[in-house]
Amino acid sequence: MAKAAKKKSAVAMIVFSRSRDIPFNRIFLSDSNVREINVEEGLEELTHDIDRREDIVQGLNVRAILDADGNETGDFETPAGGRRYRAIARLVEAGRFPADGLIPCLVKKANANTSAVDDSLAENTVRLALHPLDQFKAFKRMLEGGMSKEEIADAYRTTPRYIAQRLRLVTVAPSLLEAYARQEMTLAMLEAFTVTPDHVRQEQVWERISGSWQKEPWQIRRMLTETTVPMADKRARFIGIDAYEAASGTVLRDLFSDDSGGWLEDVPLLDRLVDEMLQRTADELANQGWKWISASVELPYGHANGLRKLIGVTEALTGEESATREALRNEQEELESQYSEVDELPDAVDQRLAEIESTLSAFEDRPTTFDPAEIARAGVFLSISREGELVVDPGYVRPEDEAPIAADGESCKDDTEDNALREVDHDDVQRTFISIGGQPADKEDEDEEGNKPLPERLVGELTAHRTLALQNALANNPHVAMTALLHRMVMERYHFAAPTGCLEISVRQTCFSAQGTDLKDTLSAKAISERYDAWKADLPSDEDTLWDWIAALDDSNRMDLLAHCVSYCVNAVNERANPYGGSGPTPHSLNCRLAGADRLARATGFDMVNDAHWRPTVDNYLGRVTKARILVAVREGAGERAASLIQHLKKGDMAQEAERLLSEAGWLPEPLRLPAATDVEELAADGGATAMGEAGAIRDTDTDVATPIAAE
Repeated sequence: MAKAAKKKSAVAMIVFSRSRDIPFNRIFLSDSNVREINVEEGLEELTHDIDRREDIVQGLNVRAILDADGNETGDFETPAGGRRYRAIARLVEAGRFPADGLIPCLVKKANANTSAVDDSLAENTVRLALHPLDQFKAFKRMLEGGMSKEEIADAYRTTPRYIAQRLRLVTVAPSLLEAYARQEMTLAMLEAFTVTPDHVRQEQVWERISGSWQKEPWQIRRMLTETTVPMADKRARFIGIDAYEAASGTVLRDLFSDDSGGWLEDVPLLDRLVDEMLQRTADELANQGWKWISASVELPYGHANGLRKLIGVTEALTGEESATREALRNEQEELESQYSEVDELPDAVDQRLAEIESTLSAFEDRPTTFDPAEIARAGVFLSISREGELVVDPGYVRPEDEAPIAADGESCKDDTEDNALREVDHDDVQRTFISIGGQPADKEDEDEEGNKPLPERLVGELTAHRTLALQNALANNPHVAMTALLHRMVMERYHFAAPTGCLEISVRQTCFSAQGTDLKDTLSAKAISERYDAWKADLPSDEDTLWDWIAALDDSNRMDLLAHCVSYCVNAVNERANPYGGSGPTPHSLNCRLAGADRLARATGFDMVNDAHWRPTVDNYLGRVTKARILVAVREGAGERAASLIQHLKKGDMAQEAERLLSEAGWLPEPLRLPAATDVEELAADGGATAMGEAGAIRDTDTDVATPIAAE
C-alpha cells in the first residue's frame, strides 16, 4: 500500500494557466497566429454578435512580451483569438468599446512547454463543429424562450426565412431526426420530409425508401404529396389559393423550394369550389337563353365532333375605338422602328410595347352575338385553360336539336315536334340544362329522385368497358371470330340493307366518346395493348412481304391473327341514338348493335365479373347514381339486411360503404348484364324494340321493367 501511494504521488499534476483582465491597448496580434488566409471572412458577423451581446463568449489566449533581457514589458501578444481581437478593434474604432477597456484573457505560463504556434494551431484544429441538428434545436429553444424569428435572424446575421426553414426541420418526426443524426439521410432529404406535418406519413415513406439505394429528395416529396394537388394545377389557379384557404382548405408548403411551391391537401374541397365557380358562370350564361351548357375542368378530345357551330356576328368597333386602335398601331410601329438596332430594349419601352400588344389583342377579341332562335337550340362549352383561365366556347347545336326538315326541304316549324326537343318549366319557358363535369348541376333532392333512369354518359362509360371486354374475349376465341366474320360477310352479300350490328368490319380501334378515367387501366385494355405489341413485333412492314408472311402462317397462328383483327371491329357502346340521321346511330342500328354484342358475349362465354374483373366503385358507378339506385344495387348484390344497414347514410358515405359490400358480390348494373335468351329471341323478331324499348330503354332482366336512358 505504501509503495502504491508513493508511485501515485510521483505523477506530475497539470496546472492550468491563470486568467486575468488586461486593457485592450496592451494586447497586440502575434506573428505566431497560424490563420493567414481569409482572416476577414465572417468578421462582420462576429463583430455584430459581440456588439449585440455586449460581451464575448470566449476570452483571448495571450503570452507576455519580453524585452531583450527576458523581462516582461507589461504588453501581451495573442497567438490564439485573432478574429476576436480584430472584432474588438472594430468596436473600438466605432466608439462602442474603450481603447483601454479590460479584456478577459488566459495568460500563458512563462514556463509553458508548447509554443505560440502550437497554441494557435490547436485552437483552430482541435475542435468539433456543431451538428446542424443541434443548431436547429437551439433556434427552437430560443424561440420558446421569447425571441422572435426576426430577432434570431438578426442575432445570427441571417434571414427570417432561414430561421423558419431550420425551425421547420425540427418539426419532422423524431425517428427521422434520429436517422439524420446517425447520417442515414442527407440534409436535403430531411428538408423534403417537411412538406407534410403528418409524422405517421413521414415514417411510412421513410420505411419504404430507407432500404432502397435511390432516395432522391424529389421522390420523397412526390410520395408525400401523391394524394394532393400542386399549386400549379389549373384548378388551383382557377379559383385562387386565397379562396381555397378562405374555405378552410389546408396547403402543404415547401419552405425549401425557390418558388415557394405547395400542394392543396383537400382535393374534394378544391373540386367543389371549381364546380361552384363554373356553376356561377353557367348560371350567368343561362340568362342568355342557351338550351344547354356543358362545363368541365377539361373537355374530352373531340367533344364538338358532330355538332354544328353557329356563325355569329362580331360586334364592330366604335369610331372612338377604331381611332384608339390606329393610334396604338402607329405608336407600336414607331417604337419598333426606333429600337430595331438595339440588342435589348429599355425596360420602359419593353413594358410599353407589352401594354400596346395587350390592348390591341383586346380590340381583336370582340363579343359575338347569335340569332336568338339559334341560341334556343344551341349550347355552350365551359372549360379551364392550362393557365387556369375560364374558356367560354358558345354556339354548338347537337344533331337531335336541329329543326326537322319537311318534305319540301323547308324547316319544319311544328310546335309539337320542336317542343319535344326542348326542356321547359311549368310556365312553358325553356330552361337551360347545365351539366358540371358530365353530371346535371341542378340535382334534385336525393330522396325525391328515386330509381330515376341512369345518366346517358354513365351508360356510355359502362358499355365502353363491355366493348373492351368483348373485344378481348373475341380475340381469344378464333372460332367465334371466324363465325362472326363470315356472318357479317354473308349478311352484306345477301342482305345489302342489313345493319352492321356490333361488328364494324373496317378494322379500326373503336374510339369511346364517353369513357371513365379507369378504362385504360382495365385488364381488357392492357391485354389488348400487349397483344397488339406482340403481333407488331412480328409483322413485316412491306405490303407484299406481309401477304407472303400471312400465307405462310399455320392454321393456328392464322386464326389467332384473324381473331385479333376482328376483335377491333366490336363496338358495344350504348350511346344516344339520332332519329334524324347524321352523326350517331339510328335507334334501329343501335338496337342491332346491342343485340349483336349480347350474341357475341354468349358465344365467347365471357362475363364482366370473372373475365373483365369489373367491380362497382364510387368513381365508376355508385357515386354517380341516386341513393335509391345504390340501395337497389346493395339489395341485389348483398341482400336486404345489408341495404337496411346503410340506408340512413348520406350519399357519399353510402356509396363508399356500398363499394365495400359489393366488391366480391359479382353484381352488375343493367348496361353490363347479359339479357336472358328469351329477350334475344324477341329482339331478333322485332329488330330490338322489345329488349331496348322504343325510346332506347335498357331492360332490367331481374325486374322485367324497362328503364329509359335519361339525357345528362
